[in-house]
Amino acid sequence: MSTTSEYTPPKVWTWDKPSGGRFENINRPISGSTHEKELPVGRHPLQLYSLGTPNGVKVTVMLEELLALGHKGAEYDAWLIKIGDGDQFGSGFVAINPNSKIPALLDRSGPKPIRVFETGAMLVYLAEKFGAFLPTEPSLRAETLSWLFWQMGSTPYVGGGFGHFYAYAPTKIEYAINRFAMETKRLLDVLDKRLAVSEYVAGDVYTIADMAAWPWYGGLVKFGQYGAAEFLSVHEYKNVVRWADAIYARPAVRRGRMVNRLSGEPSSQLHERHDASDFETKTQDKVATS
Repeated sequence: MSTTSEYTPPKVWTWDKPSGGRFENINRPISGSTHEKELPVGRHPLQLYSLGTPNGVKVTVMLEELLALGHKGAEYDAWLIKIGDGDQFGSGFVAINPNSKIPALLDRSGPKPIRVFETGAMLVYLAEKFGAFLPTEPSLRAETLSWLFWQMGSTPYVGGGFGHFYAYAPTKIEYAINRFAMETKRLLDVLDKRLAVSEYVAGDVYTIADMAAWPWYGGLVKFGQYGAAEFLSVHEYKNVVRWADAIYARPAVRRGRMVNRLSGEPSSQLHERHDASDFETKTQDKVATS
């Protein structure tokens, strides 16, 4: 690994040049909208504005699981937000999520629309709204919420830390990669040890804790997230691999992973989802030949 020359921070930081890296065109030190743009609204009670990243997949998996249980009120329109184009800085998106991060959810089923942002909040909101995937028994509920917020609090070290410096940063910085590789492997070990004594993350039943963790840690061990499977020796985490395979065997998870997806096989990409039949008729392989 190469290293950069030593950097001496100024007394006061100022934003005077692009940050570099894959996402430099959308990184800025201020919040708020950059342009006026209303969001589209479909016919379903729930409107999701998202992209098929691990965070986006959490919510589409939850929605597909709810529909699989027969909750018709969980029908949703999933609109594509292209973060590389800055869609998340449009005025309509910022009105739902002032943090300008995907996904953003608008529940229009009641007399007044309810906005929900942050994926942990969305999973809890939907679980409570439909009475599913969040145990009501106090100790099981506490365990589920503990692991849900473990994922919410720890995984930025995986994505914004390891993923950024390993895959996206303009230069390879040995200290940064080592620091966040160490933390990512520690987190994988935490999960692996938990899954050695538990079928699912929070216990014997499948919950929103699994839905939150799977796109990230399943992505590392099953789908080669960041091209780092060998680097991180992910095959060593056998319990995580077992769990990731079991979760991916669920049809609703497979569907959820397709929604708003812009990479991978064309047959795995459903750029927008407005009806259950879209999985059969509107994936990119079907669109390309129509």
